[in-house]
Amino acid sequence: MRRIAVILLLLIGFSALAQPAGPSIRLATSIISRDTATLRWSYEEALIWQGLAGLWYNTGDARYFKYIQGEVDRLIDKDGNIRNYNAADYNLDNVLGGRTLLLLYQVTLQEKYYKAATNLRTQLKTQPRTTEGSFWHKKKYPSQVWLDGLYMSQPFFAEYARLFHEDSAFIDIAAQFAAIERHTRDLKTGLLYHGWDESRQEKWADKASGHSANFWARAMGWYGMALVDALDYFPKDHPGRKTLLAILHRYAAAITKAQDPHSGLWWDVLDKVGQKGNYPEASASCMFVYTLAKGARKGYLPAAYHTTAAHAWQGILHKFITTSPGGNTTLEGTVGVSGLGGTPNRDGSYAYYIGEKLVTDDPKGMGAFLLAANEMEMPPANKRTVLLDCYFNNERRTDITGTPVRYHYTWDDRANSGYSLWGHIFRMNGAYTDTLPVAPTAQNLAGASVYIIVDPDDDREVPSPHYPSEQDMHAIEGWVRAGGALVLMSNDSANAEFTHFNRLAAHFGIRFNYDDYHKVTGNQFEMGAFQLKRQNPLFPETDKIYIKELSTLSLNGPAKPILTDAGHVIMAVARIGKGTVFAVGDPWFYNEYTDGRRLPADFQNYNAARDLAQWLLRQAQTK
Repeated sequence: MRRIAVILLLLIGFSALAQPAGPSIRLATSIISRDTATLRWSYEEALIWQGLAGLWYNTGDARYFKYIQGEVDRLIDKDGNIRNYNAADYNLDNVLGGRTLLLLYQVTLQEKYYKAATNLRTQLKTQPRTTEGSFWHKKKYPSQVWLDGLYMSQPFFAEYARLFHEDSAFIDIAAQFAAIERHTRDLKTGLLYHGWDESRQEKWADKASGHSANFWARAMGWYGMALVDALDYFPKDHPGRKTLLAILHRYAAAITKAQDPHSGLWWDVLDKVGQKGNYPEASASCMFVYTLAKGARKGYLPAAYHTTAAHAWQGILHKFITTSPGGNTTLEGTVGVSGLGGTPNRDGSYAYYIGEKLVTDDPKGMGAFLLAANEMEMPPANKRTVLLDCYFNNERRTDITGTPVRYHYTWDDRANSGYSLWGHIFRMNGAYTDTLPVAPTAQNLAGASVYIIVDPDDDREVPSPHYPSEQDMHAIEGWVRAGGALVLMSNDSANAEFTHFNRLAAHFGIRFNYDDYHKVTGNQFEMGAFQLKRQNPLFPETDKIYIKELSTLSLNGPAKPILTDAGHVIMAVARIGKGTVFAVGDPWFYNEYTDGRRLPADFQNYNAARDLAQWLLRQAQTK
């Protein structure tokens, strides 16, 4: 059996403008070692991958991404065929790994990942269903719906639908969440029974209702994580979104009542706290922390639920984390498996659940722990909004389905060209991220703390580019003077529109020069290095950065240089009224140079992106 070792340095504390680990340092470095000969396509592997993907985004350390990609590449071929996967099993557990395939496709744009994900989507198209439309958990479990299966299938289903324009799928997804809640929710406690058998033929199924007999904690944990993850992909105005939010509110209230008030943890059978044989269980407690903390952060739940999650997180660290004299840290207290039916029959009784073995460093527990740890590094949003322009920069490309989609310096773009990591960093510091697809006005800028304009289009990039008009510039300057933090990022002379963008920049004493400074040949990355030596007040945690082929700046009036090189101004800041303008002649923080996959490890662009995000939010505290 593989071993998963996690080295944890975890201290508690949050700040609205925290470093990724918080001002009192909340850092988790996860090191996974395993017997690679036994690797299989499974939901346990997929859960670990989910946790590591979050850790990659929280740290910018590409080792986690490269590990995930290496494991997946051992399991799929160039045509998207997945080793030891049989679609004819119609096993929802096999679908969870599709989320990792979608991540890998979005980051690398390699078609094999899309093909593999589409194979899993094809399974769902013919997955057996109940008469009202819910997926069977597995073909060998006819007519059965388990709470577990919602996590295995629905977030993947929702993300695939969002990415590849299957808008009608959201009706289906919402209906499946609602159906299982309707059939398993106990009206007295609000808790959900583990499973439901439409046929009422299984030994564990109540003959009148069809549901199983007990409230197994991890089953409810899977269901809660499925809710908050699927919600991420629902269109804001879709009626199914309201359905899921209503379910989540009922769910959160129920599990909060079931929480052990002393330890903050949840017991294996939720409504039998303190009864003989029952015990606090690690994986479910981590899943509930993830669900409540993420729900509060994203605004799906009231902010008070973050306090509930924090209490539980302390209990998890105290109860389940043990450290050996040699420094290795392990997770105790995860039940290995608890299912329903099968051979030998698992009857869903209380005696059955408490009789299952506890496992140290169980992958389900470790995956859930990583998810919870990553989420607990994300403070609740503080109502500040970082607004990214998609009006002046409005490039489109045709995606793999043939549909035109927006890309290039967008929050959603996870490929090299996107700002998905920088957006995540802003959210790690308590901000909301949003997009402005129309011309700026006093009204639509009013709620923004930070407004970012990057590399506006010219007629080489789009047929009818939106150049800043006098009205646009007046609105932007007025917003800055009122206390906003504006970011202006241009590009080198071969790839930028200067004439109109400089008219806007001139309002703040800044001019982007028509040059191409700091040229880099191939992978000679040192040619693009700048040394900060932690002497720059904007970048207190950053020593060495990479910027190549940029436009330098000319300054006058209120604009002052904050980074120069050989007499060239690289970055500048202007104080205008109550507001601030930051300028650099490169898009700089796109994923290619922040996600750690390309640059040598001694470059600190991720740190710089974090430092600048925190500095910008500090400038806009009055907004």
